[in-house]
Amino acid sequence: MNLDLTNKTALVCGASQGLGAAVAAELTLLGAHVVVLARNEEKLRRVVQSLDISLRQQHSYIVADTAHPDQLAAQIASLLTKTRQVHILVNNTGGPPAGPLLNTSADELETAFRSQLSAAHTLVQLLVPGMKEAGYGRIVNITSTSVKQPIGGLGISNTVRAAVANWAKTLSNELGPFGITVNNVLPGSTRTDRLDYLFEKQAASANSTTDMIMQQAVAQIPAGRLGEPEELAAAVAFLCSPAAAYINGINLPVDGGKLSGL
Repeated sequence: MNLDLTNKTALVCGASQGLGAAVAAELTLLGAHVVVLARNEEKLRRVVQSLDISLRQQHSYIVADTAHPDQLAAQIASLLTKTRQVHILVNNTGGPPAGPLLNTSADELETAFRSQLSAAHTLVQLLVPGMKEAGYGRIVNITSTSVKQPIGGLGISNTVRAAVANWAKTLSNELGPFGITVNNVLPGSTRTDRLDYLFEKQAASANSTTDMIMQQAVAQIPAGRLGEPEELAAAVAFLCSPAAAYINGINLPVDGGKLSGL
């Protein structure tokens, strides 16, 4: 199986911690040069320092906020003056606030769409020309199982993630002829700060404890446990590899079997 990403450059968004940092680490183990992007420079520095360089990879970071696509575009344009091609793009952005959709303002929806969808679209438009030139491209969006099954209490996320999934499927059809694949990875209950936040919100709403909420969540997972960021990262890395060249336009749940549908 060809998993070799030597001489490939990857841009991983939301990579200062959690799933993004885990994906960055996994891609370096396959030989990729990695550029990590997030808002917190101190955390990004620590991530870069932790990345594997056994194959003489060169890693770097970009401090950027996906809530401001115009500023993001300028920073990526600057990156491309130094790195001719970015072969791999991993779109990953922190989830929007929890709460019922009916209580969500139009401004909150617009903010989420800008951060989750507009930013991803901006990055794709900037990076795809280089992927076409290289004859190799992998775009992986870390979204949510809500793409297949809406999650109660996550009105904004359910709405925006579904839009990202349909955007990705459309792109997969347009870019497939150029050796570029576009896929979505759907994390289930995975040990991250985001999951802690959601458990805390649920506990407060139910007048319960986070431990009780976690136990209830685990009870619904056939695997009988929460996922680890490294397990999600392994799925993303595979989709970025040459071995996954004929996998395009899919939604891949990494959820321990929790989704009830196929």
